[in-house]
This record gives sequence, structure tokens and C-alpha cells, in this order.
Amino acid sequence: MRTICIMLAALPLFASSVAFGADAPPPGAAACSGCHPATLSAETAVPRLVGRDAAQLVSAMAAFRSGQRPSTVMDRIAKGFTDDEVRAIATWYAGQKD
Repeated sequence: MRTICIMLAALPLFASSVAFGADAPPPGAAACSGCHPATLSAETAVPRLVGRDAAQLVSAMAAFRSGQRPSTVMDRIAKGFTDDEVRAIATWYAGQKD
């Protein structure tokens, strides 16, 4: 019982460090890695997101969402994220390094 109480007392500290950790991806960011490679060694026509400028990523998502930028699936994917989620994901990818 004492062990459970200690674990429960520590849970908020663990949750806050995960939620605000600089290395922890924001919700939705993991979905991008299904198509966008995380490393330079991956050969693909789909561009890498790691290290790209956050403003460029946000702009691209807005263009996909509005239909101004043609795509096969990104228009539908972009519509699934809020503006805040897009900014958080873009900022996180911009801060990632190889």
C-alpha cells in the first residue's frame, strides 16, 4: 500500500515532465513519421521535417488545408489538426536535429 501511495504521489511530477519535456513530441507529431523520414539516410520523395523552419511548415500545412497546394493525402491530414496543433508540431520538428 505504501508503495502505491508513493507512486501516486510521484505521478504528477512524471506527467508534467513528459508533457513539457523539450524532447517529447507534441500530440500528432508521431503521425508525420509514417511518411516523412526522420533521418538523412532514408531515400524518399517525401521531404524530411526535422530541422525545417517552423514558419515554412505552418505555411505548408495551411496551403494543404486550403487546397492551394496539391497533394495526395496531406490535404486531408492537414484538416485533422487545429492551428495550435500545427504550430506545436512545426515548432517541435524545427527544433529537432539529426
